[in-house]
Amino acid sequence: MGQKISQVNAFTNLPFAGNPAGVCILSAPQLSEWMQKIAAEMNLSETAFLIKQEDGYYLRWFTPTTEVPLCGHATLASAHVLWSEGHLLPTQAANFYTQSGLLIAKKQGEWIQLDFPVNHSQAIEPFPELSQALGVPIKLAMQNSLGYLVEVESEDLVRKMQPNFELIKALPVANIIVTSLAHLGSEYDFVSRFFAPGLGINEDPVTGAAHCCLAPFWHTRLQKKEFVAYQASSRGGVVKVSYDGDESLSASDRVFLSGQAVTIGCIQK
Repeated sequence: MGQKISQVNAFTNLPFAGNPAGVCILSAPQLSEWMQKIAAEMNLSETAFLIKQEDGYYLRWFTPTTEVPLCGHATLASAHVLWSEGHLLPTQAANFYTQSGLLIAKKQGEWIQLDFPVNHSQAIEPFPELSQALGVPIKLAMQNSLGYLVEVESEDLVRKMQPNFELIKALPVANIIVTSLAHLGSEYDFVSRFFAPGLGINEDPVTGAAHCCLAPFWHTRLQKKEFVAYQASSRGGVVKVSYDGDESLSASDRVFLSGQAVTIGCIQK
């Protein structure tokens, strides 16, 4: 018997925006190799696989080429499917057991809030290959477990840059978050893009895991804990960010990411 896979656009309420994810609620456990093949066949930035547990779901995420330890948009998409298809009541939280620990999603009207671990960054000296790969001057460079975090001078640079993905692949870590303040008077606090050929994705449309890095970064610079962020890929998406941390860089800090989601369709594999 085939498995149903829902395709959901996350961090948007529009059909052709946000970040598409596949969501498969498994009827029985499957081998990692099978899940990887399904993710490659779906050819979306992430496909999520869930298996029911006593008080939640075991959750794994696969890009077309590899399994990843954390994915925001596919977690958002998974929670959306659980509520929209009646697996959970709207008043019930979605508990996900993952490689990154327990992740909790809550439905808040038309929005879904995710409780995620913060990913702190350490400052590094910008090196020429990083700027060459992005094709723009670098204001500040940092590194975290996801990859590099690079601040550039303006939103225009973020939006218009055309990185060289072959040069990114040649970097010690082939994943780069690029960010800047939003335009003065914008409805957003900051903008970003995420280039991840190291994960098999040249550019991820909207990335929850990247905002786990961006939250403490912009908290330090703006001395705020609440943000509205825009990921300026060609599809684009909005992420509300609430940072529950301070300057201590504690591993226990949390970030709350909120977004919307819409189901595009379902297939059987």
